[in-house]
Amino acid sequence: MKNGQILLVLVFLLMGQVLLAQRTQEYTTNSKKAIKYYVESTNYFIRRQYGPALELLSAAVRKDGGFAEAHLRMSKIFKSMGDENNMKHHLQKVVKSEYNNPKFSEAHVLLAEIYFEIGEYDEAEELAQHVINLKNAHKLMQDDARYLLTNIKFTQENINKPVDFQPKVVTGGVNQLGLQYFPVLTVDQKSMIFTGRRGSRPQYDEDIYISKKQDDGQWSKPELLSDNINTRANEGTCTISADGRTLIYTACQDRSGFGSCDLYISYKIGDEWTMPKNLGNQVNASSWESQPSLSADGNTLYFVSDRKGGIGRRDIYVTYRNEEGDWCKAVNLGKEINTPRDEVSPFIHVNGQTLYFASDGLPGFGKFDLYVAEKNENSWSPPKNLGYPINTKEDQASLFITANGKDAYYSNENRQGDHYVSSLIYTFVIPEEIRVTNRSSYVEGIVYDAVTKKPLGATVELMDLNKQKKVADVNSDPKNGEYLMVLTEGSEYALYVDREGYLFQSLAFNYTVKGNTNLQEPKHIDIYLQPIAKGKETVLNNIFFDVDKYEIKEISKPELNKVVRFLEENSEISIAINGHTDNQGSADYNLELSAKRAKAVHDYLVDAGISEERLQSRGYGQSKPITSNDTEEGRQKNRRIAFEIL
Repeated sequence: MKNGQILLVLVFLLMGQVLLAQRTQEYTTNSKKAIKYYVESTNYFIRRQYGPALELLSAAVRKDGGFAEAHLRMSKIFKSMGDENNMKHHLQKVVKSEYNNPKFSEAHVLLAEIYFEIGEYDEAEELAQHVINLKNAHKLMQDDARYLLTNIKFTQENINKPVDFQPKVVTGGVNQLGLQYFPVLTVDQKSMIFTGRRGSRPQYDEDIYISKKQDDGQWSKPELLSDNINTRANEGTCTISADGRTLIYTACQDRSGFGSCDLYISYKIGDEWTMPKNLGNQVNASSWESQPSLSADGNTLYFVSDRKGGIGRRDIYVTYRNEEGDWCKAVNLGKEINTPRDEVSPFIHVNGQTLYFASDGLPGFGKFDLYVAEKNENSWSPPKNLGYPINTKEDQASLFITANGKDAYYSNENRQGDHYVSSLIYTFVIPEEIRVTNRSSYVEGIVYDAVTKKPLGATVELMDLNKQKKVADVNSDPKNGEYLMVLTEGSEYALYVDREGYLFQSLAFNYTVKGNTNLQEPKHIDIYLQPIAKGKETVLNNIFFDVDKYEIKEISKPELNKVVRFLEENSEISIAINGHTDNQGSADYNLELSAKRAKAVHDYLVDAGISEERLQSRGYGQSKPITSNDTEEGRQKNRRIAFEIL
């Protein structure tokens, strides 16, 4: 070998020794064997092949018991396996040997979290504060330490103030699968829909199931919801409208989508569910969308996404359906609800005002806690923790609250490492102090053609008379005519049932008095729509006057504007405005009062642009009662304004 070649070989050998020395200096051990075992464990660790990884890491720490990197990796493996004792053991090894080393601030935070979970608050606080004070510690670790200190303080202040919480496993046929979770109910509480797996192992795919409440109050054995919805792939968390006829759910495979998981919608017509459709790119993004929650009327949707541009890692978003039936671009719910960490599993109560959700970014008892916030016009109240022991050191995620705000349903998952080994659906009575501000009930029935008595598909619209705006609209089923509309405490409502070619009908509901148990009773009202024809009449139940007055009250405007729209859409029609009274007072007085009230409505319509040639006004006083005047309820029905087709 020539001298130059010998020199080149020596240079390469020297460089290798230098590189090996530099690599050795990256670790807290000088043992080349220990490092070799650690490096070899990496591929197994990444692929989550924990058995071989632990064997190699155990060999590494046998070579050097102070090998902090190996202990930290072992702690992460035991965390994934759900073995908290071994996780704690290896973290203690790291923290003891590398207490002031900022490179291992993650180990300090992980150990502090364990101390917090087992109630050793002083130890948790000391470690968290140490990370905050540790020079050159990673900023994310310091942020986690600050958040942990907030939770420690919150827990110490609130864990001794328990709320009344007595959960019970839902009996009957519901809990018959290997796993069942994220339950939702129709507003009449007759159907429960949830995600389930026939077994607890990952090879069992997720499907959507339904269970129905039987006459004895027990839940039936769960059945697959529909072949149109369930596939060989996973169908995840779902939400349903109050009437049980609009379903939105999560699907991640086998359907055309925009991201890893998208939201899909299906409608129930008669007894069949339509083929699902993707909600589109105004809702779904090239990311993960899941955990939807639909408003009672099916026109507002809350969901979770990890898309770019959010406030945290996973945020709650909202989208609205416009008058054309299209979903508008989803927007982030904002910093009033979302934090720099994770917010998940939103649930909007049927009152449309109360939002329940889970967060690991707000002060709590550890991991994900459940919170409630109330919507005030265009803002949200500060989220309120539901309290201990509803929230504990474990994750709490799903929650469904019934319309009256009294009962809750949720799933309780038992994890073993990274997967569920069991999951059951529970129910409990919501403590008074965290119940919804405004409770809800509903009115349901069937829409018929008044002549043929056949069921009709029709538009059902709910107006808040005090705010003079529409709050909800649904459609009755085109096959069976069934409709359902939620009514919430705190306002006075007009309900309009409308179909082209028919006279609309209006119903009145005064729900301004909160806490009235009579208001909470569901109502069944069948609606008979009259085809537009000469002599047909409809009563305007939401025209209001003060006693013995004929000036129209402001709250009557939505009803009057409804008449204006009807006349604009049916320009060939002329009508008579008919005024009626009860039998209280003299007949002459009542005749005059009814005529003046009818004329007031007539004049409003003229001022709104309706030709006076198409209008008449007539007063009938007490001469045409529609029921007995012997009761106040009867007299109230007889005091009315109606319009008649001429």
